[in-house]
Amino acid sequence: MSSMNAGKHLLNPVLTQAVRSLTHFFGTRHGPVVGDTREDVGVVRAKHPEYPLVIQVKQVHGTDALVLDSPMMVNQELPGGWDALITNQSEVLLAVRTADCVPVLVYDSGRHIVAAIHAGWRGSVQGIVPATLHRMQECFDTQMEDVLMAIGPSAGFCCYEVDEPVIRSLRASYQEWAQVVVPRDTGKVRLNLRELIRCQALDVGVPEHGIGLMSFCTICQPDLFYSYRRDGSANKTMVSGIMLTRVTC
Repeated sequence: MSSMNAGKHLLNPVLTQAVRSLTHFFGTRHGPVVGDTREDVGVVRAKHPEYPLVIQVKQVHGTDALVLDSPMMVNQELPGGWDALITNQSEVLLAVRTADCVPVLVYDSGRHIVAAIHAGWRGSVQGIVPATLHRMQECFDTQMEDVLMAIGPSAGFCCYEVDEPVIRSLRASYQEWAQVVVPRDTGKVRLNLRELIRCQALDVGVPEHGIGLMSFCTICQPDLFYSYRRDGSANKTMVSGIMLTRVTC
């Protein structure tokens, strides 16, 4: 389930239930229209009252999570490559860029922690989502029953074909791998990345009612999304983000 707002980005009902303490969005090729944006490369900059500080880092298709547990400065450099961002700081927008990979936004409603994850097939197969959840547990004592997770638009099961090297990696890392693939006559298989991530989250204790899975396919919906697989280019991406907001009584 999802909803589209006037800014042409997508919201997930699982996270909108926490609206008083949370801002989130999944980007499309048309936005988000916030701050200082360059919609063709999925960038939101910290030049808007709603988003005073934006964190975007180099994504490397790994599983490492950057933990931000102290006040940050605008334009502060964060060297290295990261595919997950975690913070307990309010008014810090964590943003990830995708163009077929899966954007995953996480909220710990008990400890008020947020995370943004960039999960391509490599990161998903290697378990970036459970690794990020474990990192939240280690650093902030996150309890899995308090986790709300939104799995965003990505290459869909309808279109996403992969070959044997991908399946070999999946078989080696995920015991129930057959549940998320369907063989094709071409010798390839269709891989359901979003379902893989959902199952991994369930396996580490995230409650089923706390996971919102969006059905949009970036490959077969060119009116809404950029797609590396469809367009053969990674020059254009969408941006998705999550931010704790200050709650005043």
